[in-house]
Amino acid sequence: MSTAAAAPGSNYLTNGSSVSSWLLTKDHKRIALLYLLSVTFFFFIGGIFALLIRLELLTPQGDLLQADTYNKVFTMHGQVMVFFFLIPVVPAVLGNFLVPIMIGAKDLAFPRINLLSWYLYIVAGILMLWTLALGGVDTGWTFYTPLSSQFSRTNVVMAAVAVFINGFSSIFTGLNFIVTIHRMRAPGMTWNRLPLFIWAHYATSVIMVLGTPVIAITLLLVGFERMFHLGIFDPALGGDPLLFQHLFWFYSHPAVYIMILPSMGIVSELIACFSRKRIFGYSAVALSSIGIAVIGFLVWAHHMFVAGISLYAALVFSFLTYFVGVPSAIKVFNWTATMYKGAVTLTTPMIYAIGFLGLFTIGGLTGLFLAALGLDVHVTDTYFVVAHFHYVMVGGVVMAYLGGIHFWWPKITGRMYPEFWGKLSAMIGFVGFNLTFFPQFIVGYLGMPRRYWMYAPEFQVWNVLSTAGATVLAVGYLMPLVYLTWSLRYGPVVGDNPWGAVGLEWMTTSPPPTENFLEPPVVTWEAYDYEHIKEVPVAY
Repeated sequence: MSTAAAAPGSNYLTNGSSVSSWLLTKDHKRIALLYLLSVTFFFFIGGIFALLIRLELLTPQGDLLQADTYNKVFTMHGQVMVFFFLIPVVPAVLGNFLVPIMIGAKDLAFPRINLLSWYLYIVAGILMLWTLALGGVDTGWTFYTPLSSQFSRTNVVMAAVAVFINGFSSIFTGLNFIVTIHRMRAPGMTWNRLPLFIWAHYATSVIMVLGTPVIAITLLLVGFERMFHLGIFDPALGGDPLLFQHLFWFYSHPAVYIMILPSMGIVSELIACFSRKRIFGYSAVALSSIGIAVIGFLVWAHHMFVAGISLYAALVFSFLTYFVGVPSAIKVFNWTATMYKGAVTLTTPMIYAIGFLGLFTIGGLTGLFLAALGLDVHVTDTYFVVAHFHYVMVGGVVMAYLGGIHFWWPKITGRMYPEFWGKLSAMIGFVGFNLTFFPQFIVGYLGMPRRYWMYAPEFQVWNVLSTAGATVLAVGYLMPLVYLTWSLRYGPVVGDNPWGAVGLEWMTTSPPPTENFLEPPVVTWEAYDYEHIKEVPVAY
């Protein structure tokens, strides 16, 4: 194949460095870096709220925040983290940067719409920050009615508009990925040769396009009911309060897979590279992404087992919830089988990938507890649910995202970070995460409800452990920000393929030229063809 590079020194980083050249760029790689800065900012905003929550819960008494303030803090933590970090982080950053390069395209199908997606994200983020400046919201990130539609005296409409606008950013990104993957693959890049990272983003994009309009319309209806007193969710006006939950969770459970599916794609790339093997059961792993996307739309009511749905409906959704775990189990089994008898190298990205396997498996297994009707009644609205959610969403998504950032950092920047500090941060993050959230399984099972400002004194020891773990976790998450920034100036310059990986992104320069490839590449090999590459070259 041909992968001629651009002229020396000419790449997407150096080709025009003015502010306007970045803010008006149509280059998917630059837009990915704009997203990187944006989502990192919102991650730390959400992290500040998390810190306040853990400090408040250090003692049983409400002695740091007032009750109303605490309600606003956990609401803003959830809304910022879910809608402005977890949902966009992998598709918008790594997906934007890598999808065109990994399929041999010059850019995404609609470069201007790609830039518009980022601007919509920024407008939505500013509105959310303005909501915070005006006093925040106290409805919880789920906007449950009737609190959101009638009783809350906070800025619900503005927060809903922020999420509404941000939804269009997701829809446009998903549409862009679908068209690009269908229409712009390099010659020879058949569906059976696509990297699993691409399969995961394709499945994610389908959920974005089909699911996001539902949450947008739902929040629009909340705003209409709040402003014009329409009888949509208010039973006093002829509405149905359960209708909101059905509509909200019809999107928001598939949204879990918007967060986790791209992370699964990252893990497939890392495990294949650092085990020096083709992914065991490639077709099964690829199709399991599609399976998760399809079945994920059929399980929403497992969030409503105690909300008043019929027993028969609950039994059906309980069965489907167990069933949706099958594609995820296929992935975990096949990743493990890939490492079996492989030449495993414990680089920083691989340590993050192994950490993802541990945390995601715990999160998935505890999801089976919530699928069981009897147990779900016992632990609903307790810290057991909080722990389960964070093991999947934070433990899974953030571990995989950081693994992907470390894996493709030399490709993005042309420089390498210090491996020692990378490995240390991965292990600190893993230990800190478990110390933070595993005690919450215990305290939740013992009966401590979530979202409470005060709690019974017998739960304090578990909360002290959790707050101490959050401190360790914060160190693990802050360290990469320091040494990756340091590496931009002082990191060793690396070659085009420091990991000895396969895939089109490793066959262009580091950083890539503006158009990715000067000549269209032609793919003549199968995905993850590591049979002839046994050693990991060290180019730093």
